[in-house]
Amino acid sequence: MPTCSIFADHKSEERYCKLSLVYSTEDERQMIETAIETSTPLCSIEPNIYGGDVTNGKKMITIEYHDDCDREGGKVFDQIISQLGIQECH
Repeated sequence: MPTCSIFADHKSEERYCKLSLVYSTEDERQMIETAIETSTPLCSIEPNIYGGDVTNGKKMITIEYHDDCDREGGKVFDQIISQLGIQECH
């Protein structure tokens, strides 16, 4: 399992969940995109995925699930976090 410096932030409410991943390098971006591609098929709902700039040259990719009544998005997020070797999610 790889270890990286990606910062993960998770938020959830009723039928909604979001995982934001902040990265610094092109390699980390590629790792995130690969993890998303391999993990999102675990959920029957199509996620909203978007990105943007954060600060100090860092960027972010966010994955959101809306109307996730069965909380399937959690399986996706667990898989992504595991695949990226993230030890702590905020």
